[in-house]
Amino acid sequence: MEKAKVYFTDFRTIANGDGLPTKLKTLIRKAGIGEIDMDGKFVAIKIHFGEMGNVSFLRPNYAKAVADVVKELGGKPFLTDCNTLYPGSRKNALEHLACAWENGFSPLSTGCPILIADGLKGTDDVLVPVEGGEYVKEAKIGRAVMDADIFISLNHFKGHESTGFGGAIKNIGMGCGSRAGKAEQHNSGTPVVDEDACRGCRLCAKQCANDGLEFDAQTKKMRVNADHCLGCGRCIGACNFDAIAFREENAVEMLNRRMAEYAKAVVTGRPQFHVSLVMDISPNCDCHPENDAPILPDIGMFASFDPVALDQACADACLRQKPLPGSQLWDNMHRASFFDWNDHFRNSTPASEWRSCLEHAEAIGLGTREYELVKL
Repeated sequence: MEKAKVYFTDFRTIANGDGLPTKLKTLIRKAGIGEIDMDGKFVAIKIHFGEMGNVSFLRPNYAKAVADVVKELGGKPFLTDCNTLYPGSRKNALEHLACAWENGFSPLSTGCPILIADGLKGTDDVLVPVEGGEYVKEAKIGRAVMDADIFISLNHFKGHESTGFGGAIKNIGMGCGSRAGKAEQHNSGTPVVDEDACRGCRLCAKQCANDGLEFDAQTKKMRVNADHCLGCGRCIGACNFDAIAFREENAVEMLNRRMAEYAKAVVTGRPQFHVSLVMDISPNCDCHPENDAPILPDIGMFASFDPVALDQACADACLRQKPLPGSQLWDNMHRASFFDWNDHFRNSTPASEWRSCLEHAEAIGLGTREYELVKL
């Protein structure tokens, strides 16, 4: 497979000149979005609206920039996401929409409607075949995503407590899975609690939607109920004392591979385009009801027709940066017990891993890790 083109521009602007949303419009036009025939077609723009309390998600201004270009090309854009598996402010369509509105996303601010793709309770999905799927034969994808004629991914590239980073593939694969689809991707292995490290604070239990964690009144410690646990890893990010970890190393790798196969199901057979903004690079997902200090400096905006090349280019750009003082990554690297993985994302969250996702995505034909970076 020949190299994919990935287009890049930084966040520099000229005083009294055009702002970043205009610069984003220029980037996606240069990257070839106009080659897609959008005339009269429904265009799904997949974005994360941010969990309530989190402020590192992409601002609505960027969504409007993409929607404006789609409308200029004759398309009918809508912003979309699927409901979450875990409890929070986005587990059903009513709360999800309320969260989006409070975070600034509305038809007025973005210039297009907002649809929650898997319906009121997260059950409105369709079974989509995965061409070349090794782990998933039929992915459970939110119906509105699959009803669209054209698919665009607009994502905030940041760290992630399980998958290393969240980029295009995660925004597509995990993001477009219905609640049942998310469960299928996560359900591989279960974590365990280190009782010596556990403080019994129960913060982890607040992040579990499936009664997968139980408090032992005698030991004053948490423990995992393997019969209920889906292996989603939310409890790991919630623990302030590193007391929870997966006992099987391949649990994260399996999640990555299934996520890549879900992404393949979403994009196969229709026009696609992908945009990543590498900024506010928080150590954890935007699904958290908070965002920690960025681990790396802002880098820029990337766009490509190939989601695998896009993720690889963004990861490479991040790995070339220096950690920011005072961040989770910086603190970890200055601990006496620090082991250097030569990977900013894994150094930030040692239990995470991302390379297996891109390797498997390439193997199943989602895209290529080989790319040519075109700087604007």
